[in-house]
Amino acid sequence: MAARYQISGSSSAAISASVESGIRAGDLAPGDALPAVRALAVELGVSPATVAKAYQELRQRGLVVTAGRHGTRVRPRPPVASRRSALMPPPLPGARDVSAGNPDSRLLPPLGPHLAALAAEFRAPGGYAASAVLPELAAAARDRLAADGVPADEITVTGGALDGIERLLAAHLRPGDAVAVEDPGWANLLDLVAALGLRAIGVPVDDEGPTAPGVRAALAAGARALIVTSRAQNPTGAAVSADRATELRTLLAGRADLLLIEDDHAAELARVPLHPLAGATPAWAFVRSVSKPYGPDLRLAVLAGDEATVARVAGRARVGAGWVSTVLQRLVLALWRDPATADLVRRAAESYERRRDGLVDALAARGLAAHGRTGINVWVPVPDETVAVTALRDAGWSVAPGALNRIAAAPGVRITVSTLDEADLGPLADAVARAVRPSPAGFSA
Repeated sequence: MAARYQISGSSSAAISASVESGIRAGDLAPGDALPAVRALAVELGVSPATVAKAYQELRQRGLVVTAGRHGTRVRPRPPVASRRSALMPPPLPGARDVSAGNPDSRLLPPLGPHLAALAAEFRAPGGYAASAVLPELAAAARDRLAADGVPADEITVTGGALDGIERLLAAHLRPGDAVAVEDPGWANLLDLVAALGLRAIGVPVDDEGPTAPGVRAALAAGARALIVTSRAQNPTGAAVSADRATELRTLLAGRADLLLIEDDHAAELARVPLHPLAGATPAWAFVRSVSKPYGPDLRLAVLAGDEATVARVAGRARVGAGWVSTVLQRLVLALWRDPATADLVRRAAESYERRRDGLVDALAARGLAAHGRTGINVWVPVPDETVAVTALRDAGWSVAPGALNRIAAAPGVRITVSTLDEADLGPLADAVARAVRPSPAGFSA
């Protein structure tokens, strides 16, 4: 914890507000340790129970995390904006950033021509009552999902995959409920689960998706929801195989107490068949975002599911944000209908596959196991994340530490291939090999 920041307060609410204020101001940084409960109680002249309640409130809001003997710390990405966030130190000059997880901007479809065409044919502005899911978008989405074996009689749209998942969890669960999530898994999702006051149960992942024993253990531990990435799992690149889908369907069959959520965020970028679990449980949802294939600025996802689940999501949207912009819906529909865009997305998928497979093969040639079956990321297990990240930084490569993605999984680093050219793969693999097996001379701090 920053020595200059003093937590204050004589009640649990005041103490938790003081900690939040420190996080907003940047005086308490992500990862900073908070004082032990008894030590802070003595310092503030309150009972340990008062401090413990304050810390519990902060945990339920996703601002802090309790890590056993490591005590209570500010979460890596707490759900509160910091005034000092813009003052974070930039990457080292000249370093190659392979940490961001973004698609290759060179391979995203151009939006200008489609926006111009929409402007030319734009109808009279719609009103509040008329704004919902465009029938033509819904029809196109149903056809695309049906082609992949996803039943889509009931459908709505949300402001991206994470927005859809948040609405699903909020509609079905209550603070304190347990959610089974992939481990390692999507950092944003882990943060969302914490921010909603839910309890994450990690499910181990291999190249074929969440393992059946891991799912079984999560169900036995009381999981009320299970979130599965269909393909291009972040960070490992896993994709649910046909055999794994059959195994999980058998395991989940008839679980009326469980909400099943599938996230197919990569969609057309994943060059492996989809093996959906949709319908394995009475309450289910399948979410497909357009951000990875068509551009992160397109905040739209299609959400299919059983009638009650879709109705809950649509109903919550109606009393909140209302709807996803029909202008955005028309733009997405135009992209789906454009053969040139489809060809560009296909070529992007092929390019990612070459770079991802090339890096995995280059690492294997240097004696390092790595995972990247689909998607834009490669997960490299390492003995020590701090050593590996620091050594790679010194070598001019900025990678993502796996700590953001892990609950109980072994250490690793995530490398995004979208900014790499094929000529970069060998030098990067060399740098990773040196970072994982540093010379006795060591590295700079």
